Amino acid sequence: MYGIPALPQAYDGKDLAADLVDIGIAPLDHVGGAGQGGAKGGDLVAGHEIRLGGRARFGNGDTVSAMTARETDLYPPVKAFLEDQGYVVKAEVGAADVVAVRGAEPPVVVELKLGFSLALFHQCVERLKVSDDVYMAVAHKAGKPFYKALKANTALARRLGLGLMTVRVEDGLVSVHCDPGPYAPRKNAQRKATLLREFARRQGDPNDGGQTRAGLITAYRQDAVKIAVYLFEVGASKGADVARETGVPRATAMMRDNHYGWFEKVEKGVYGITPSGADAVSVSARVLGAD
Repeated sequence: MYGIPALPQAYDGKDLAADLVDIGIAPLDHVGGAGQGGAKGGDLVAGHEIRLGGRARFGNGDTVSAMTARETDLYPPVKAFLEDQGYVVKAEVGAADVVAVRGAEPPVVVELKLGFSLALFHQCVERLKVSDDVYMAVAHKAGKPFYKALKANTALARRLGLGLMTVRVEDGLVSVHCDPGPYAPRKNAQRKATLLREFARRQGDPNDGGQTRAGLITAYRQDAVKIAVYLFEVGASKGADVARETGVPRATAMMRDNHYGWFEKVEKGVYGITPSGADAVSVSARVLGAD
């Protein structure tokens, strides 16, 4: 992955070589990676297939309660994780929590924290001044809130060119969720088209930047107001006539759907305005960006 060392997806805290099956190369030669998502068992990494198997506790099998965990509890599993890939690892070097060096390769820097925070991201971005290979290591927690935070923070780490790993304090399991490297997000053509279509259809600039979604004036609402103004002035009309006179092609469907409660069906294909629709007409100038 752009010449940057990638870390295996999961490590259980014991000798990594014992968990590698049919690798055909010593684990200390593991360089490269499978991209931003980190290497997984069965992925091709640096031209070799890695299969990770088995699970074991870190150290002598003792567990550490997540409720009493300290940042220093994350260090032994992370240290062993890197050492089994051939790194020499030392703690608290300069401002960094962990620094790992392997031969002439750039150093790997790891910042240890019990949880995600903006300060952690600030620290890791600062470490990018000394190395391109910066990881944040966070204590793994059980429950849906953590997994939701993990997903969001993994995406943010990718965008910032950072790596992210979690450490399960109870048994020392280390999992890598993304590796450092340049990020090139795939553009969503449909979302782009929707954004530009809304921009083109919206009349004027009736909203205040930063306001909440409540009361937001969209192009759809503006079209509904145009229809309401026409019905208020002309009276009940056929959908085809409303569409032609207001320039709103979907006028009939909008009156039938009646999203805002402004319209009422008088007879087949003919719609009128309700009292709430008449109230909307009174603020039409603001909605349509005329004042």
